[in-house]
Amino acid sequence: MKTLAVHSYKELEAAISGENRAFLLLYKSGSENSDCALERLEKTNVDAHTLITADVNSVRDIHESLEVTTVPSLVVFQKGKTVNIIKGCQTEAAYRSIFSGQEIGAFAGEKGGKSKQVTVYTTPTCSWCTTLKTYLDQNQVRYREINVASDTAAAEAMVRRSGQQGVPQTEINGQMIVGFDKARINQLLEIK
Repeated sequence: MKTLAVHSYKELEAAISGENRAFLLLYKSGSENSDCALERLEKTNVDAHTLITADVNSVRDIHESLEVTTVPSLVVFQKGKTVNIIKGCQTEAAYRSIFSGQEIGAFAGEKGGKSKQVTVYTTPTCSWCTTLKTYLDQNQVRYREINVASDTAAAEAMVRRSGQQGVPQTEINGQMIVGFDKARINQLLEIK
């Protein structure tokens, strides 16, 4: 995948001008989630697209102009207009789906659906966490993964929301699911 770093909103406008679909990663270098997103995007090996990048440490006008308040965020443009914003670090499979136009929630306004906000709380040694992530990847569900073993603030927030310490836990549009409850996940994500 080719990458192009831009340093202003004007440069971004020039980069997406005339492109049917364009992709911008807003990130903050040195941030664990941002570094994760950049690394995984670079590994997707999708030659048909250029990934435009902007580091909010030095570029101040792009995220404000696009009204993006959290990074990392992958902004999807269609004919110069923002059609989707994917927040957090996603899996390589999820990024490949986004580049192919198959992401869940893409163009939700045109299809009449609504994008789902999915967060998965995990630890590195949890086998059910791996099973859950594999299931979501197979169903092309975008999600943000939070490793609660290395993020104590996120672990505390997870326990406040669910009342449980065990992982995996999945938050779908604000509803918490403890464990790998496939039926409940299918219901909330409308997986048939």
